[in-house]
Order: sequence, then structure tokens, then C-alpha cells
Amino acid sequence: MRNVNKDNITEVFMGYLSEDTDPRLREVMSSMVRHLHAFAREVNLTHEEWNIGIQFLERAGEISDEERHEFVLLSDVLGLSSLVDMLNNRPEGTSSSVLGPFHITGSPPLAVGGDMRRDYTETVLLVEGVVKDPDGNPIPGATLDIWQTAPNGMYSSQDPDQDTYSFHGLQTVGEDGRYAFTTVKPIEYTVPADGPVGDILRACGRHPWRPSHLHFIAEAEGFRPLVTEVFAEDDPYLDEDTVFGVREDLVMRYEDKPAGTFPESGFALSGNVPDAYLRVEFDLTLVPA
Repeated sequence: MRNVNKDNITEVFMGYLSEDTDPRLREVMSSMVRHLHAFAREVNLTHEEWNIGIQFLERAGEISDEERHEFVLLSDVLGLSSLVDMLNNRPEGTSSSVLGPFHITGSPPLAVGGDMRRDYTETVLLVEGVVKDPDGNPIPGATLDIWQTAPNGMYSSQDPDQDTYSFHGLQTVGEDGRYAFTTVKPIEYTVPADGPVGDILRACGRHPWRPSHLHFIAEAEGFRPLVTEVFAEDDPYLDEDTVFGVREDLVMRYEDKPAGTFPESGFALSGNVPDAYLRVEFDLTLVPA
């Protein structure tokens, strides 16, 4: 029987992998275990610290459900989610950014020019742009899954006072690739800090704030899906996003538009916006699959 010690345990683990192990699985598992063992050696991990780590993982599992994904949040605040995004970005397309823990499936259809503002009284925000390929050609039939926070800084899945799909919509663009909708300006907010991830943030002296943003998942046949966020250029947390999601090409600029200039047609709110409003134009570039 081979003697296992602190110096050869990594090598022994590698020997346990069978010859018919999938090559990519072998590569990922081998590297993960090698770095994990090196980490434990580097910090001389104690039993107490190991137990705290196990308890942390157990608490993250206990607090997670269909609406709260604590392990996704953990990946986000450690920068892993953003690193994976950046490793897989293609320079000719719009940068991807974190999905976040609050995405929900099954959003209702939102017509081009449709409204997500509903009964909220905050200033109207008109958002529009084109879904296109790297050569600038529109992509007909592309779909956009769109979501954001309400004016109270909460997603519908966090807030019992909101409808399930408040500030959510699924839009299919036409032949011109144009998307458009009205909503209200999203605001900065804090990630959930009442669980084990919040404990990490506090222990490290970090804040839980995210800059305001709009979420998009853009999909089209023959193209790579794009999961991204678009951030306001004047947000106070733009340069200190706690989940590292901001990219230079994902910054949008709000335009102040005077009263009486809202489009007369093409929007669900046409004819019903007598006051000044905000406008954002942001194109989304998808790359071939």
C-alpha cells in the first residue's frame, strides 16, 4: 500500500483518475485539485478553518432556493463569474457580464416599443438599439430577455409587493433588428448580505453595492448567446461594483429629452408622455456560434 503524505497526496489523486476519464474532465479536475491542495499548503490550513469553510458551504446550500442562488452570488463577489465571462468574451462582440442571482425564466412577451413601467410614476426611460452581427448587419428574429430592478432597488423575486414578472419582458426584434421599450431608470442596489456571502463581505471590509444597470440575454439562431448588463455612466458605484461586472463597452449614457418630444408612434406610451423623459441608445453585437 502506498504511503500518502502531504507532499504526494496531489500526485496520488491524479493516479486515481481512470484511463477512460473524459480528457477535459481530467484536465479540469487535475488542475482544480492541484490548486486546492497548493492553497491548503500555502496557508497551512487548520482544522478549525477547514470546518468554518465546510459550514459556510452548508449554509450557502441551506439558504439557496429557486429564487435565491447563494452559490452564484458567491461566485460573483469572488470575481469568478466575471473572470469566466472575460475569458470567453469575443472582442468583435458586445462584452458579456454576470447573470446575477435574480434572473427568472418565463418572462411575458414584450412587443417592440412595449412598456415595462406600468403603474410606476417615475420619469419615463426610453431604451432602444439594434441587435446586429460584427459586420453591423441587423439580426432579424433575435430575442431579448430583459429585466431590471424596480425603483425601490429590488428585483421582483426579492419583493413580495411586486408581481412575479414586474420589470421583466421577452422581446423579439423584427427584420431591422431594432429593439425598443419604455421603463424607469434602474437604481444602484446592494446584493443580499443577510447570508454567508454577506458575512464574507463584512469580514473583508467590502461593501455590497452594485451600480444601476439593465440586464439582457440576447439569443439568435447561428449566434452565441449573450448574457450582459448595461451600466449608467454617472453611477456612483461604476468603478467599484462588488461583483466586478462593469466593462468599458457596457456603459450607457442617459440623454435628457425635453417635454413634448416623445415619439408620436411606435411605443405603447406614445401620446401619454407629456413631460421630459430620458433616452438610452445601446446596440448589442452578437458573434457567430
